[in-house]
Amino acid sequence: MAAHSLSRRHLLVGTSAVALGSLPFARARAASPLTVGFIYVGPKDDYGYNQAHAQGAAALKAIPGVQVVEEENVRETTDVQKTMESMINLDGASLIFPTSFGYFDPHMLIECKKNPKVQFRHCGGLWTEANPKNAGSYFGYIAQGQYLNGIVAAHASKSKKLGFVAAKPIPQVLNNVNGFLLGARSVDPSITVQVIFTGEWSLAVKEAEATNALIDGGADVITCHVDSPKVVVETAARRGAFVCGYHADQSALAKGKYLTGAEWNWASIYKNFVADMQAGKAPPNFVRGGLPDGFVKMSAYGPAVSDAARANADAVKAEMMKGGFAIIKGPLKDNKGNEIAGSGKAFAENAIELEKTNYLVEGVKGSA
Repeated sequence: MAAHSLSRRHLLVGTSAVALGSLPFARARAASPLTVGFIYVGPKDDYGYNQAHAQGAAALKAIPGVQVVEEENVRETTDVQKTMESMINLDGASLIFPTSFGYFDPHMLIECKKNPKVQFRHCGGLWTEANPKNAGSYFGYIAQGQYLNGIVAAHASKSKKLGFVAAKPIPQVLNNVNGFLLGARSVDPSITVQVIFTGEWSLAVKEAEATNALIDGGADVITCHVDSPKVVVETAARRGAFVCGYHADQSALAKGKYLTGAEWNWASIYKNFVADMQAGKAPPNFVRGGLPDGFVKMSAYGPAVSDAARANADAVKAEMMKGGFAIIKGPLKDNKGNEIAGSGKAFAENAIELEKTNYLVEGVKGSA
């Protein structure tokens, strides 16, 4: 854990009386400049989830009147509550982004109630009208990126078997697995995707084991949804498999084996939230967006991507940029034979039903 992170928590415990006594000063200081806090569950240079958020935070540092405070390697325990309180009481933060999935309930919700004048926005699809009004959530339709990954993967695959290393079977992850398979099947309906869930957002040993198992099973293109794709990408490339990235650009880790990747572009969201705060209004409680909104972007194509694959993916991306693109559309069943969508039924990227996805589509081998 970073020394800064450790000292921050010790300061909060050791100087709580001082911090509380100076709270009015902290509140005044928060008014100008606007202090924005970012909390990461892992390191900021993880080539993945945390790095993508840190890149978004970095974009705010160039905005006049904005001060950014950050803490990395904060566990999804009461540690994050201490960090939030530290940012509020010691740094004067009035807008906080606890970015990890497990920070929301109960930790962020507890701090929202304790600090009603502070705005909290969580990355994920968890906020509802029943939650505090100074809370909110944001996320992106990055399954669009995984669909495009699937198209490129299908063109590159010789075995017609693709692999997916996933952390936990929550809706956001399941949408990505489904998107990857359906993108691939838009090219070749015979393609399958084997998914292995590690059960953890970040556990290098299990990620390496899963990647090796997928390749041993015949998969020749690998993608993932874990916090840091670094181990998956490096392991797959070392084994000779192609890779589609996730969260951030991992092309430097796989060289010629990197095909493309689905990346976050959090800077646009964070800038909008800050603009609201500087204008004296609370940011919206529920924010979503995809490729057309600039919330998601694609990595540059690697050297192994054929002209046909580029043309195919670019054409589909152009359709996505118009808005309303439906990845889930009928007739479609899950991998247990249950109907998801009948003929003529489609769910566009902003369909609320996708916030509750609990299935894997036909063609995905594995269970949620």
